[in-house]
Amino acid sequence: MEVNRPDESAPHGEGPRGSSKRARWIAAGAAIVVLALAAQGIWSRHDAHAALERDAQHAAQLSVEVVKPQKSAAALDLVLPGNVQAFLDTPIYARTNGYLKKWYVDIGAHVKAGQLLADIDTPEVDDQLKAASADLENAQANYALARSTADRWTEMLRSNSVSKQETDEKVGDMLAKKGTLDAARFNVARLGKMQSFQKVYAPFDGIVTARNVDVGALIDAGSSGGPAKELFHVAQADRLRVYVNVPQAYAQEVKAQQTAYLTLTETPSKHYPGTVARTAGAVDAQQRTMLVEVDVDNRNGDLLPGAYAQVHFALKSQVAAPFTLPGNAFLFRPDGVKVATVDAQQRVKLVKVALGTDYGTRVAVASGLTGDEQVILNPQDSIVDGAAVRVVHPKAGKAAAASGASGGLPSAQNEQTSKASE
Repeated sequence: MEVNRPDESAPHGEGPRGSSKRARWIAAGAAIVVLALAAQGIWSRHDAHAALERDAQHAAQLSVEVVKPQKSAAALDLVLPGNVQAFLDTPIYARTNGYLKKWYVDIGAHVKAGQLLADIDTPEVDDQLKAASADLENAQANYALARSTADRWTEMLRSNSVSKQETDEKVGDMLAKKGTLDAARFNVARLGKMQSFQKVYAPFDGIVTARNVDVGALIDAGSSGGPAKELFHVAQADRLRVYVNVPQAYAQEVKAQQTAYLTLTETPSKHYPGTVARTAGAVDAQQRTMLVEVDVDNRNGDLLPGAYAQVHFALKSQVAAPFTLPGNAFLFRPDGVKVATVDAQQRVKLVKVALGTDYGTRVAVASGLTGDEQVILNPQDSIVDGAAVRVVHPKAGKAAAASGASGGLPSAQNEQTSKASE
């Protein structure tokens, strides 16, 4: 009889009990892995949710640009819009009727006083002048005959050969013929001048800014008040007149011979010096402004007539306002003018202020600020106290413009600020 013996080749401890123990270890390891993966998923979802909340909270905050109040200076720059015009600017009209025979200059041409601009063919005027010349010759002949007749009758009257009545009639006829002769002469002279208008000359040194006719065009004599069309437009641009409407508040501060300078939007850093030539000396009853003329030397041709410019006047500060702010920093509310500031907790705080003088690019703040505030630029009309905001820092060029270093207020904002200061 055979007896079953354990397999001596099997390792010790790998019996049924060893297999069961190993299975338990495997199951425990798998459970740990599953729990770790689950924990990782839960934690990642928690992080994603937290990040989403942070992004939403960050997006809900209003991004604002801020500026600090500037201390008022002894002299401030009053900036006003100006209309640049040529020192002399005139349309050239024809003084006679006809057809354009030839033109000699076009737009952009520099002309001298007395230079020929165009020739006009005037056949009707030429015919009228010929007829008037013939009438003049006839009047001269009639007058010569009447004068000789009157002389003879006057001589015969001395010898009582003719009556005084007949002599007076002959003398009267001579005087009538003399009047007809004078009228004929004046008519010939008038038509001669009309014929001389065949040639169109430049009235002064300048540049041709417009040519409105071409060869063969019908020309009618006229002026700016009539239906006639101008032939050319000539402007003298080596000197310029810049007209500025100065508000009533500063009318007393702008005087003749005062210096000023111009800037253009396209070249804000370049200054064009000028002098106040004259002022109207009165405030317009409708606009409440005084017209001021500033003369500018433009021999280098940098400025163009008809351009828009900013005119800068250096004025002494008459109002002891401690600070100034850009004009786009104010909120006009029913309960008064306010500015929106940002506190240390990045929250909005509305501060009521009193406005002083409007200097164009900046407005004086008479009271309400300490000078340490961060004032929001271009605040929304709906902004309220306690709103969360996020301060962003603009680029250098934009920051300079916002601080009032260059440029000016938009016209609407400027008007609004001016009304508020009044």
